[in-house]
Amino acid sequence: MRMYDIIEKKRNGEELNEREINFFVKGYTEGSIPDYQASAFCMAVYFKGMTEKETVILTEAMAKSGDTVDLSMFGNLSADKHSTGGVGDKTSLIVAPIVAALGGKLTKMSGRGLGHTGGTVDKLESIPGYKTTLSQEEFISQIEKVGMAIIGQSGNLTPADKKLYALRDVTATVDSIPLIVSSIMSKKIAAGSHNIVLDVKCGSGAFMKTLEDAEILAREMVKIGKGCGRNIAALITDMDRPLGSAIGNSLEVIEAVKVLKGELDNDLKEVCVSLASEMISLVYSISYDDALKMVNDTLISGKAFLKMKEWISAQGGDTKYIDNTDLFRKAEFSRDIVAETDGYIASMDTEKIGLTSVILGAGRASKEDSIDFSAGILIYKKTGDEIRKGEKIATLLTNNNADFNDAVKMYNSSITVSSKKPEPKPLIYKIIR
Repeated sequence: MRMYDIIEKKRNGEELNEREINFFVKGYTEGSIPDYQASAFCMAVYFKGMTEKETVILTEAMAKSGDTVDLSMFGNLSADKHSTGGVGDKTSLIVAPIVAALGGKLTKMSGRGLGHTGGTVDKLESIPGYKTTLSQEEFISQIEKVGMAIIGQSGNLTPADKKLYALRDVTATVDSIPLIVSSIMSKKIAAGSHNIVLDVKCGSGAFMKTLEDAEILAREMVKIGKGCGRNIAALITDMDRPLGSAIGNSLEVIEAVKVLKGELDNDLKEVCVSLASEMISLVYSISYDDALKMVNDTLISGKAFLKMKEWISAQGGDTKYIDNTDLFRKAEFSRDIVAETDGYIASMDTEKIGLTSVILGAGRASKEDSIDFSAGILIYKKTGDEIRKGEKIATLLTNNNADFNDAVKMYNSSITVSSKKPEPKPLIYKIIR
């Protein structure tokens, strides 16, 4: 079998078989297929697409290209969540303890932030002592005892995807639906959970800018997940505004704690309750409404907050910071953003707001950049809110005073003000099962 023939076949729009796709994945992972042929293959897929059968085969081949996690001992209780990335998205910190408190086995391997989107691992590392690396034995043991674990991604999980994504990133083939779906779903399949809930973000701060594109991606991922034998559902959620009121690592941990303590009832809580309810519905094969009642009861009783403390402690984190979030280090410098005129916030460019947090030190422009855990943004007014000239609408926080001028300009440019109140947008557009 020759890679040339596989490229030619896909270039001509023909369906590849399992043997051909496995040959490509194995050869490229091992290095016998060079980058230039893999690039040609990706471009052929970009223009000709893949059938559902091809995408399932590609996803499974990539999932099996490295280490896999066996969670079969947990049966139908194992669960995982994936977000396509956003600004202020700290939902995993809230959803995971809720699900674990209700008897689910929540296993999650998370990434770090890059560009305008934050990373769950960075947020957790703002908690003193928290270990984001566990051996597979420690990982399984903690899930058995606590019901959940969130760690960084394994060094040898889906090596085919790591190589292929890096190649796609420099060959203008990132935004191919079959390649996006196989990239995301191969990691979820390799991670071993039986139930998967996807949070597909849509809007100015998301990879998918339009509802139409987000729905296409969500439906494809659900189809491929089912084709790989998983229970799966996807929520399409709004990212035309940041989620919650905090952006930045320790700031987002603090906000998550407040939701679990019952101190906040905001858009963040609404999205988290929906994600957790969908997951509990899958885990126990019950209706969404029944799952929703269980989720709300767990929040009201305080069991979800206690589960968060148990989880943080099990991974070495100092729970004093969870009991008293005032202990988190505060940024040395702050600058208020004030409204320049009366009116309503008509729109927010969420990507620019995320980039503002990067300028302040809360995110990375490149993989080598360090993170300032206490830097970030506190937002007081969002899309649809009425504002008055001179009123404080946000506060920027950093430990590097030199960053403020660029950050202020970026944040101000992200806000559009109108004399008319905009039509409200839903937080959750659709649930695809």
